[in-house]
Amino acid sequence: MSSALPATMNVIEMTGAGGPEVLKPGQRPLPVLRPDEVLIRVAAAGVNGPDLMQRKGLYPAPPGASDLLGLEVSGEIVAAGPDVKRWRTGERVTALTNGGGYAQYCAVDAEHCLPAPAGVDLVDAAGLPETYFTVWSNIFMGVGLKAGELFLVHGGAGGIGTTAIQLGKAFGAKVIATDSPEARCRVCHDLGADRVIDYRQEDFVEIVRSEGGANVILDIVGGPNIERNFKAASHDARIVQLAFPLGSKVDINLMPVMLKRLTYTGSTLRTRPAAFKARTARELEEKVWPDIARGRIRVVTNHTFPLAEAARAHALMESSQHIGKIVLTL
Repeated sequence: MSSALPATMNVIEMTGAGGPEVLKPGQRPLPVLRPDEVLIRVAAAGVNGPDLMQRKGLYPAPPGASDLLGLEVSGEIVAAGPDVKRWRTGERVTALTNGGGYAQYCAVDAEHCLPAPAGVDLVDAAGLPETYFTVWSNIFMGVGLKAGELFLVHGGAGGIGTTAIQLGKAFGAKVIATDSPEARCRVCHDLGADRVIDYRQEDFVEIVRSEGGANVILDIVGGPNIERNFKAASHDARIVQLAFPLGSKVDINLMPVMLKRLTYTGSTLRTRPAAFKARTARELEEKVWPDIARGRIRVVTNHTFPLAEAARAHALMESSQHIGKIVLTL
């Protein structure tokens, strides 16, 4: 590690499990690199739903990962382990992490880095990995969304939703999004959704069924949405569940799964094998990053906060009033 680097760094630590107030600025030694890792001087770190779950004590870091929050960062590579072949110091990257992003420096598996897309500044680039890895791996690699299919995206104006709408349209799907109120619905329209449903004003099941049913459904709501998604689905549809803010325990009729031959699946990204994340990174770089560089896919950053104000960032995310991504800056 370069002698020019400091011995310690500013971080955000948790004083315990709880609300946003448990997030406090602190100091830590710099991470010690493994042979296959790079050290990134962090320019910005994205804030994501799993961070909130970990803060509440509901999503512990996997073995060997940093206990610090933060699953995506952008910045400059300042050191590299001996097994790293591609990256060099001074290169600007964005990266998926297993933790440790809420800090001035973050050690990352080199295979989970991507170049910051051309024309995208580092602050915006910090908000790309978590949602793009998640949507690409689940919707395209997982259930194989195809051009011409009807793709129903719940929570279209959030971080996952804004990514899913744009990727769906970029690869030829017809996209219907749900959200509320009107301002959030407008965002979905602006990002290219073919139809936007204000779920407080309209019945998405009725509308989607009138279109022939959804071939692929991405749900981040859970609760009563689970059974309603079964009703909105076409035959042979694939439903991907990525979060359960309205509850994961529900009393539902599973008969439509059999009668319609539905696939109901879900995943968490953090526990996926490193090789799977590396493959996802390379597919994104090849198939999606060029569209971002051309401006065909927009980066949607809603709010930025200084690292020391991570508690405020978490409070905003929990309010569900944000659109797109929330990013901490250094």
